[in-house]
Amino acid sequence: MKSLTKRLLKLLALLSAEAVLVALTFFACLLVFGYMTREVFIQQDTDLDYAMFRYAATHRSAEMTRLMRFFSFFASADYLLVAPALIVLVMSWFQHLRWYALKVLVIAFTSTMLNQLLKRLFERPRPVTAMLEQSGLSFPSGHAMIGGSFYGLLIYIVWREVKHPLWRLCWVTLLTVLLLLIGYSRIYLNVHYATDVLAGYAMGILWLLVAIWLMKKIERWYFGRLENLGGRKLKS
Repeated sequence: MKSLTKRLLKLLALLSAEAVLVALTFFACLLVFGYMTREVFIQQDTDLDYAMFRYAATHRSAEMTRLMRFFSFFASADYLLVAPALIVLVMSWFQHLRWYALKVLVIAFTSTMLNQLLKRLFERPRPVTAMLEQSGLSFPSGHAMIGGSFYGLLIYIVWREVKHPLWRLCWVTLLTVLLLLIGYSRIYLNVHYATDVLAGYAMGILWLLVAIWLMKKIERWYFGRLENLGGRKLKS
């Protein structure tokens, strides 16, 4: 037992803090999504959902409703059709950001497809008290899931590329707060249950981690092939 513990400690020592954080986030998201699925479809527990609806109702006003509709727009289908394309266009001007531009397109598209697949798999109807007309199904929330992947990727890019600590912190905080307000706006407007939103966040971040990992593998393979081809040309 002691030797096994020592081996585990040695393994952890070899892992970077970033790798440990990513692994913990991955398993935390997996647990949250699994727990939300169990609560909704097996236990059929709606306590959290209606508690959040009641909380939102106590803060409802015309001004707040307009504000929540404003925040909800930033993960809407119309917005997510345009925003990734504009970001890709800007990133394409900078050589060191071009690989990120591809990631933005791939992750925005694949997270949308995965969300639609999961909605059809679970087939949970939307709340009947919705304040907006919304088509489609409810679980997991598309705004939370696709927004989680999209804004999560932007946070990842900012964290890697913005060197000034204060600016990095400002951008990460701004994007995180925006993402949280998008999720709350869906509950406030009664177009999603709280469990939809939490499951959406969990799956969005989960898919983001998987997609980044896969694209890093592809990146290494692609540039490795380029180096090999370059080496062969030099030899010939």
